[in-house]
This record gives sequence, structure tokens and C-alpha cells, in this order.
Amino acid sequence: MNPFDVSTGRPEDAPALAALFLAARRTAMPWLPELHDEDDVRGYMAAHVLAKTTVLVARRNGSVLGFLGLSGNEVQHLYIRPDAQRAGIGGALIAEAKARSPEGLELWVFERNEAGRAFYVRHGFFELYRTDGSHNEEREPDVRLAWRAT
Repeated sequence: MNPFDVSTGRPEDAPALAALFLAARRTAMPWLPELHDEDDVRGYMAAHVLAKTTVLVARRNGSVLGFLGLSGNEVQHLYIRPDAQRAGIGGALIAEAKARSPEGLELWVFERNEAGRAFYVRHGFFELYRTDGSHNEEREPDVRLAWRAT
């Protein structure tokens, strides 16, 4: 049994998701430019992520530990609170996304995010192609990954 529960995100989760998103990115990718402040990120979480994607939220005792945003077969976000990483939360969220999209999943990961890329490889993802980052907001080279059921 997991020491956390996974449920669907709610509009009132936007502040917690925004804070978690920023903290996780700052910890995992300190080289990544911060283009938006917490107010902007909170608005984005409320108006776009929670409103337009399926958001799976891992919680323990009501506290948000991590979340995954899923749109069709596209994983758009997967962030785990820095102090809750390496506890199986990301794996549980990916497993739930796979169950909801058994035909396969795809996602983007920054090329320099070696830990993130290694995580996805451990969970069965493989590289499709790389870009120079000219199409992402951060202008950071990225990698397109995919998972296919076997």
C-alpha cells in the first residue's frame, strides 16, 4: 500500500500545484530560466492545467506531494515535491497515466534534465527525437520521449 493517495486535481489545488511546480523545477533544474512568477504560475495552473487536462494528484494527509497533467496520450507535467522524491510517487503517477492511456504516452523533457530522462527510461520510455529548443518557451534543447505498451 502506498503511503499516499492519488486523486483527481481540483480547482482549489492551483496554489499548491504552483508552489510545488516552482520548487521542483528550481531544485531539479537550477539552470532553467524562471519566466513566470508564482502568481502567473498559479493562474496557469487554474486556467489551463486544472481546467483543460486530467490532473492526477498524489496526497498524504491532504498535503500535495506531486502531480501529473495528462491530455490524451500527452504527459504535460510531472512534478514531485523535492522533499518527497524517490518515494515511488512519480512511478505511481506514471503507472496511472499508462493505465489511462494504454495505447501509449509521449512527453517532452529538457535535454539537460538527466535525472528526469533517467526516470522516464526506467519507466519504459524511449527517445523519439531531439530539438534545439526553439519551440519551447525556455529555448532549452529538449527530447521527445514515448512509451508504448508491449
